[in-house]
Amino acid sequence: MIFYFSGTGNSKWIAEQLAEKTDDTAVDITTLNMAPELKDEKYVGLVFPVYAWAVPEPVRNFARQLAPNVGFAYGVCTCGAEAGLAMKQLNKIYPLQSSYSVVMPSNYIVGEDIEPQQTIRQKLKEAKQAVEQIADEITRHEPVNRVAEGGMAFLKSTLAGKGFDRFARTTKPFFAEDSCTGCGLCARICPSKTIRLAEGKPVWGETCYQCLACIHHCPQRAIQYGEKTKERGRYTIENYL
Repeated sequence: MIFYFSGTGNSKWIAEQLAEKTDDTAVDITTLNMAPELKDEKYVGLVFPVYAWAVPEPVRNFARQLAPNVGFAYGVCTCGAEAGLAMKQLNKIYPLQSSYSVVMPSNYIVGEDIEPQQTIRQKLKEAKQAVEQIADEITRHEPVNRVAEGGMAFLKSTLAGKGFDRFARTTKPFFAEDSCTGCGLCARICPSKTIRLAEGKPVWGETCYQCLACIHHCPQRAIQYGEKTKERGRYTIENYL
């Protein structure tokens, strides 16, 4: 079984591709009330995006619930360029036989604009090739550690990762512009269930993973995070597949 967490679809796509190629099933961890009891699983996969060179909180919490399994355990993280020590962090929580990072289009528009279209399409082309190789290695139960950690990985994954959890996940900058139609899509897809509609407009609670699913999926581009996201593009993988 493959368990995934995804905001704009990158990790979901990876998980579903691997499930198809390894005759497995991909499950969104945010739809589960608790980790299922695993019995006689041939594979156990964890697929997720890297946030600030670290493992996102919902993935850490889910992995702690997973009981050790006799199946081949592997992890795949998606990142814009470097994964830091994210996979090593996960391996301490849930032991893995294989660890991978796959470069995918960047989507954290709180920090910077989305990449040029040519860059996005090239990354996806190379990611498809990477998934083919990963699936083949998993099928053979081949132990692999192919993770692009990058420079100063320890500092990035500890200082930046902890700083992200403590300071960058505030919901105060979120707001919806007048173009919001009150469709409620943001509330339905929010993995932390922190969004509700009040008088036809989204209102954010305190718990947020900073996946930015609400911003990128809004059909009216009405959701912003402060002023800086107004002029920046939006990204969901569905627009490129």
